[in-house]
Amino acid sequence: MTDFDAVIHVPARLRIMTTLDEALEEGDVMTFTALQKLLDMTAGNLTTHLAKLADAGYVELAKTFAGRKPVTHVGITLTGRAAFRAYRRQLLDLLGGRS
Repeated sequence: MTDFDAVIHVPARLRIMTTLDEALEEGDVMTFTALQKLLDMTAGNLTTHLAKLADAGYVELAKTFAGRKPVTHVGITLTGRAAFRAYRRQLLDLLGGRS
């Protein structure tokens, strides 16, 4: 049996990583709010899972301001993209498919 990356393997974090990998080019970011809407997750749930992914070095979070309003930007790191794609290959191999 293949040992999957435990950080990514949690369904909510897999959804986050899939979305970021598909939606963002290298160096791009999206706002926390946009990601939250795409995933239909509560702010608290998304924050918790993003913290785990950030601790693993898979995503970067940058807090800025738009006027007086705080805005958090989320991006996938090169390490995160590589880890996600390795995870995806493992999963496809297990299911008998290739991509």
